[in-house]
Amino acid sequence: MKKVLLGTAVSAALVLGTASVSAAEMPELAKKSGCTACHAIDHKVVGPAWMDVSKKYKGDGGARDALIKKVHTGGKGNWTSVTGGVPMPPYSPRVSDENIEKLVDFVLGLAG
Repeated sequence: MKKVLLGTAVSAALVLGTASVSAAEMPELAKKSGCTACHAIDHKVVGPAWMDVSKKYKGDGGARDALIKKVHTGGKGNWTSVTGGVPMPPYSPRVSDENIEKLVDFVLGLAG
């Protein structure tokens, strides 16, 4: 399964041309940041699949800032039907602001 997910991440990043983080770096950045403990690109783990997040917020001009804030501070309530009420923990300052922005940009770009 890991191989499939990496292929999906690489394919998505290549199609998107995601700016400052390369296709090969994103899965590693997500792993190092602790994201993959609860998220995967194409299926629910504890939290929603990143593709589902991307689709939900596609076209929402305020989504980037809102999701950056959510990753910084944590929270719950937006995906209760998926998570069963399990909150997302805060990732700042453990993950740098720059890397949080890269991760959010990657996730939002998945739906194209």
